[in-house]
Amino acid sequence: MPPAGSGRAVAVKAAEEGAVVALVDILADALTATTAELAETGATVAAAVGDVTDEASVRQAVGKLTDDLGKPVTVLVNNAGKNSYADPARMSVAEWNDVFDVDLKGAFLMSREVLPPMIEARHGSIVNIASIHSKLTTAGMFPYAAAKSGLVGMTRSLALDVAQYDVRVNAVSPGYISTDLLEEFFDTIPGEREKALGVHPLGRIGTPENVAEVVCFLASGAAAFVTGANWAVDGGLGVRYA
Repeated sequence: MPPAGSGRAVAVKAAEEGAVVALVDILADALTATTAELAETGATVAAAVGDVTDEASVRQAVGKLTDDLGKPVTVLVNNAGKNSYADPARMSVAEWNDVFDVDLKGAFLMSREVLPPMIEARHGSIVNIASIHSKLTTAGMFPYAAAKSGLVGMTRSLALDVAQYDVRVNAVSPGYISTDLLEEFFDTIPGEREKALGVHPLGRIGTPENVAEVVCFLASGAAAFVTGANWAVDGGLGVRYA
């Protein structure tokens, strides 16, 4: 399994396609490792440590990246996320806010920060990493589905508001993808790994690279007439009745 999730795969794929890559991560060690990996391939890459749940940190991170690269961000991939396994009868407001801050508020703060130059240039693309949980969910993961459903709703709303500026906003909803978050899920809920393998029509778990392919397509000019959409990358699980 890769040392990180889909975010790293998206960065690698974007670099392979010739993009200038800008990274934001709250984990400095992971950020340094991915930045070094991309730089070794000859990619142009900039990085900033930042907390997407904090308004000032977001502003500082985006400002640093813009200064380092000498130009504003034209594509944003909102990939930050966290699982939740709360008891809804016992969950505190602080715990609730922690989930929504990462899974929903962070995408709003990052989007708000990069939108002004996109609107001015009349060009830009935002891709929000949602989840199959925005459509289908399972017991024991409260309130993850609520946060990811909110992210899909924000995607639709934002897409309509900025379409007049030729800025596109889409979501990608991965299913079971081999990432650290999925391993955490499997470790938390007994028997879920075996169950997951049995219910996928394609008979396998997805990879971060599967997600990256779709994200980079949506971010690119090849998807110039696609906005407000939510693309499933779930091996057919989301269309299965039983």
